[in-house]
Amino acid sequence: MRASGVLLPIFSLPGKYGIGCFSKEAYHFIDFLKKAGQTYWQILPIGPTSYGDSPYQSFSTFAGNPYFIDLDNLIEQGLLTKEECDNAHLGTKENDIDYGALYNERFRLLRTAFGRIDEKTKKEVEKFDKAEPWLEDYALFMALKDAHGGAAFSEWEDDLRLRKEKAIATAKETYKNDIDFYKYLQYEFFREWKELRAYANEQGIRIIGDIPIYIAADSADVWCNPKLFQMDENLMPKSVAGCPPDAFSETGQMWGNPLYDWPVHKKEGYKWWISRMKACERLYDVIRIDHFRGFDEYYSIPYGRKDAVVGQWEPGPGYELFETMEKELGKLNIIAEDLGYITPTVRKLVKDTGYPNMKIMEFAFDGREPKTGGAKTNDYLPFNMDKNCVVYTGTHDNETLYGWLDNVGKKSLEEAKRFMDIKWITKKGFVKKMVRLAISSPANMCIIPIQDYLCLGNEARINEPSTLGKNWRWRLVKGQLTDKVAEEMLYLANLYGRH
Repeated sequence: MRASGVLLPIFSLPGKYGIGCFSKEAYHFIDFLKKAGQTYWQILPIGPTSYGDSPYQSFSTFAGNPYFIDLDNLIEQGLLTKEECDNAHLGTKENDIDYGALYNERFRLLRTAFGRIDEKTKKEVEKFDKAEPWLEDYALFMALKDAHGGAAFSEWEDDLRLRKEKAIATAKETYKNDIDFYKYLQYEFFREWKELRAYANEQGIRIIGDIPIYIAADSADVWCNPKLFQMDENLMPKSVAGCPPDAFSETGQMWGNPLYDWPVHKKEGYKWWISRMKACERLYDVIRIDHFRGFDEYYSIPYGRKDAVVGQWEPGPGYELFETMEKELGKLNIIAEDLGYITPTVRKLVKDTGYPNMKIMEFAFDGREPKTGGAKTNDYLPFNMDKNCVVYTGTHDNETLYGWLDNVGKKSLEEAKRFMDIKWITKKGFVKKMVRLAISSPANMCIIPIQDYLCLGNEARINEPSTLGKNWRWRLVKGQLTDKVAEEMLYLANLYGRH
């Protein structure tokens, strides 16, 4: 079935208290999507963020981000007062996120709320704890990070870093209150998210979740399961993840994530991956897996290198992983992010799984001359798309379409104009044409970043890879999602048969 949706991170929702969250604005956004004739809401990873504030570098692959807990909800529960929340310094700009302020002030408010929960809630948290096997280790991990001033676990004393039994037992007694605090945060996060997702589904909106293929080096997952990763006896990575040099970067991309020890995963029947995907199924209706090509081959960089120039490709688990997961979990609703340099073996893996892959309209016009007779080899042009794919104008890593027009280059711009049969047009008009081109494509699913519907420039860009300090900060402002915008979106959805 042809359908369309919108890409908007939770943190980019409008509202009070410094960051988008599971507030009434989230419910209003779902209402807006319904009014606009949309079927999907794609969000970025919603785990607790680490240094750099990237949702793709989380302290846990199973936990949720406490920043998304709705403070107004806590006020309604009687755990906080409006005055306490209003007096907290949570940032000064409604279209920007001040993560430093959030770290200091929002956690202070959450600790205050935790100190006021009643016995009934405590019992509910205990019940939640028993049902979530990952929670005890995650809560201890976070409590120990606090005790070490936020230092990575690789810097902790050996007994804790190496999880010696006596040291862990002592830590659980010493930091019991902090451990209980982090368990409460997860209980409240999942309680609120469950209600929000249920509301979305009731309105006919399905949630597309997003998971990174790799796990952050400083995470509860690595600390508790080092044998699943390529680590030495001191829990230091042997090799790390990244991408080799290409046309976009002379030194490649150094991600720094520890690499999986795939033979160990295979020996254990991929049970960690099965548990991860099972957890994702409880959170989302569809799961987008980032860097899907890493399952075919992954780029291995020796630990300690400052860039990705030196490295080599190693074989991943291939189709066997997904075959095993499907036997355990049934057919999964997965989107394979297969962007970048894609080899024939990656294409085969995507085809064998049957998962829809991704097409980006910004990549469709690269300035290359057509072959004799006008045939085009660019996979991102609409007429080269298979129906079993998801088309985007751009992703969270790309420029907005409006910003892309300033930087794409004259040759590519002229190519796009010829393709769409336009000679002169305003920038906003061009953006609208590109959005329409994506929606009219053969792809079964079309996802448009909300910035492109609103014709916003690169001030609204979510992320610029390989940069720090300005990413993951943009937010919608109240009033931007007007009835007129919804009407235009509904018109296009109906015009091109996306329901």
